[in-house]
Amino acid sequence: MIFFRNDYSEGAHPAILDALITTNDHQTIGYGEDEYCREAADLIRRRVGRPDGDVHFLVGGTQTNMTALSSFLRPHEAVISPARGHICVHETGAIEATGHKIIAMPTTDAKIRPEQIEEAVLFHCDEHMVKPKVVYITDSTELGTIYSLKELLEIREVCSRYGLYLYLDGARLASALTAPGNDVTLEDLGRLTDAFYIGGTKNGMLFGEAIVILNERLKEDFRYLIKQKGGLLAKGRLLGVQFKAAFETDLYLEMGRHANRMATLLRDGIRDLGYDFLVDSPTNQLFPVFPNELADKLSNECSFEEEGPVDAAHRSIRFVTSWATPEEDVRKLLDVIRQLG
Repeated sequence: MIFFRNDYSEGAHPAILDALITTNDHQTIGYGEDEYCREAADLIRRRVGRPDGDVHFLVGGTQTNMTALSSFLRPHEAVISPARGHICVHETGAIEATGHKIIAMPTTDAKIRPEQIEEAVLFHCDEHMVKPKVVYITDSTELGTIYSLKELLEIREVCSRYGLYLYLDGARLASALTAPGNDVTLEDLGRLTDAFYIGGTKNGMLFGEAIVILNERLKEDFRYLIKQKGGLLAKGRLLGVQFKAAFETDLYLEMGRHANRMATLLRDGIRDLGYDFLVDSPTNQLFPVFPNELADKLSNECSFEEEGPVDAAHRSIRFVTSWATPEEDVRKLLDVIRQLG
């Protein structure tokens, strides 16, 4: 069975495991107040170009989104999101469970447009409705698409016009930042967002996300809120050690580059075999459209996720490459598709 189901099933990159092993018997202060977390946070601040940014480490993406959004919003406020945003479809109502409405805007590529943000704001016009306050986006998105710098600037402009916070979910940020055609940098996120997080779970770490809070109004008491939501890890240094190892060299981005290189090889091969894709994704998530019979046969040879029907005879599935995907597995999968098709 060839595995292209996700990008977080492997353990961790050897350099990150080595860092954990090397520091395994060190004793430190708990709850993220140790030297490794401080050093990792400093490295991230330098990469982002914001020495004033607050950096906090949490274990997982849903936990990070829930903690962040529930703390950024007052009780009557809501978050605007693409309808395919992770908080809408893959977090079991975690945001709604905190008492906040998600205003989901329809999209075919999982990206939100400035005019949709404006539409949501203008529609929610008085105190009989929730008040939009945060715009939530992901990069890369649930469909593997990415935002251009121009798009982010336009979203930032409409957020500033209407007094909205811009929050970016970076679960697969490494893949987005190293994708072919990408022109967005960590420094751009540092100046255009109010807060964003750098995903580690889906990019070569055992677990861990680093949220960077840039807007002064969002910083107060954030550690209290992490603790209240069950996210303040006693062995917090395990997060700091991993992020320090990833950011003291170019490892974080190199892991994303490898995943993208393997995805490019797979994408080109599938196209050469005559198949199309649900969306044009430049990152490590691919959504080929196959005849139902081929997809059924392929499920006996390869582990993947189902995306959904395209028409009566075809459906889209999802292949995901990772920092650890071997080129030989990509070529083996292409051979299997060729033989079955």
